[in-house]
Amino acid sequence: MNSALEDGGTFGAGADHFYVAKPVADLRQRPDLGRDRQLRYGEHFGLGESRRDGFIFGRSEDTQHSGWVAEGDVLPASARSAPTHRVWVRQTHAYSEPDFKSPEVAALPHLAKLVVSGQDGRFSRTELGWIPTVHLSDAYAKDPVTVAELYLGVPYLWGGNSIWGLDCSGLVHAALMACGMECPSDSGIQERALGEELSPDTSPRRGDLLFWKGHVAWVVDDATLLHANAYHMATAYEPISEAIQRIEAQGDGPVTAHKRLGGQG
Repeated sequence: MNSALEDGGTFGAGADHFYVAKPVADLRQRPDLGRDRQLRYGEHFGLGESRRDGFIFGRSEDTQHSGWVAEGDVLPASARSAPTHRVWVRQTHAYSEPDFKSPEVAALPHLAKLVVSGQDGRFSRTELGWIPTVHLSDAYAKDPVTVAELYLGVPYLWGGNSIWGLDCSGLVHAALMACGMECPSDSGIQERALGEELSPDTSPRRGDLLFWKGHVAWVVDDATLLHANAYHMATAYEPISEAIQRIEAQGDGPVTAHKRLGGQG
């Protein structure tokens, strides 16, 4: 077991510890509102005492968001051991047997957290079933842009945090979490919390982040961005100069910050 993958922290005095038990669960600001963020399978969720209309209030340590989830979307942390591995590919299946011809019993997104308790051939046993070992890892990635490129073509989804749909801040969050770096999941907070701010005339480098009001993008190279955006309704590459002009022309203003993360050169 890799202790680096254990979830810690609490939410308030005497908080109950749960984990997300659905492939993807919506986190809401209020039970009667739509999705604010999404949580992936296996993520820690510390519960407060509030329960209402089939929802419970708590805090996600991974997204650093508090909110409401459906009661059926989480299970007590005591129901399983601490997670040992993450899904390391875009998505995978859990199978009923260690055989790719056996029925699949679950579909899981990139970064879902699981407990591996054994192996049989090319498959690993988890609490959900048998998953191809090659699809799992107990290590961290080194280059967040390479991780972000896993999401190329994934549909844009407001508040989304998974391979089935995500938004601009969800893409940044997933890439940094895969590298073992803490990251809030809101672009405004990301702009304040991440990296060192650079002067406007600094040449962009791979791994830099460009921010606008309400938007963020990865720099792939000195001429190209990768971002989940509503213009393409997908995670897409876009020339930096074209993106800057387009975003300003559509009324969303100029770049508000150019940030460089530690270790990016």
